[in-house]
Amino acid sequence: MKKPRIHLKKTSLLIALLFLLKGVSITAQNKDWKPLLDKNLSQWELFIGVPHTSIEKLDDAPKGDGMKGTPLGLNNDPLKVFSTENIDGETILHISGEIYGALTSKKIYENYHLKLQFKWGEKKWEPRLNLQRDNGILYHCIGEHGAFWNVWKQSQEFQIQEKDMGDYYGLAGGVNNIHATKLESGFYQYDPKGKIVLLGDGQGDKMYRCIRSENFEKPHGEWNTLELICFNGKSYHFVNGHVVLILDQAQSKTEDGFTPVTKGQIQLQSEGAEAFYKNISIKELKKLPKNI
Repeated sequence: MKKPRIHLKKTSLLIALLFLLKGVSITAQNKDWKPLLDKNLSQWELFIGVPHTSIEKLDDAPKGDGMKGTPLGLNNDPLKVFSTENIDGETILHISGEIYGALTSKKIYENYHLKLQFKWGEKKWEPRLNLQRDNGILYHCIGEHGAFWNVWKQSQEFQIQEKDMGDYYGLAGGVNNIHATKLESGFYQYDPKGKIVLLGDGQGDKMYRCIRSENFEKPHGEWNTLELICFNGKSYHFVNGHVVLILDQAQSKTEDGFTPVTKGQIQLQSEGAEAFYKNISIKELKKLPKNI
């Protein structure tokens, strides 16, 4: 009658040990993720573009159409286009959208998994007052500020636009090899069985973008979980747990041709629409995750 008790004790110890090991594993995994958002935006720098003529404030600043003109420049954000709020103990990035701008990581990243949550606000501004709400995650950002529309760097874009969340755009010479199929509209859509097409900035009419496979955006006002994985020049766009676009090789278009790009800064856009970000974190990768 005593042996079953000994066996029971051993079983209990084994279960306790398994739970302990599982807890250690989860803690180790969590330590791999580095938070990028704090109340002072200490890991970022700001670049603010050209104020639109419709803005009644900033009397002394030169204004334009939001794209052409003189940008306000580096770390000059008098209207607080980028700010943080504390809501229920969480640090929230608030982007007013009033002027085109970029929140740019101070660090250069290569081979990483970026994860964040995003939702739309209510306000819209010129020059996109009557257009879809627009924002974006720019990655592999290289070169000088203001290369595109006097505000953003040369880069690859994870598009965040109403009904187009997860699309690809190339900015200021950013291009990418993508398996895609040409639609009746003339635009290309991601298709893993399609031929490889070079898409992005300067590639011709309707070849500056690639449409994601499906729309997984949540209703207006709800938080979307967005993920970007970049590894050895290849990148993956995730929207709410779904891979919507795979890009084979990021490149930079120069006068001498095309140069592969595997690293760069990260920029979060302000593009005429109020938006919110939270839980922005990044993990460096030594290999691709198994679930891809």
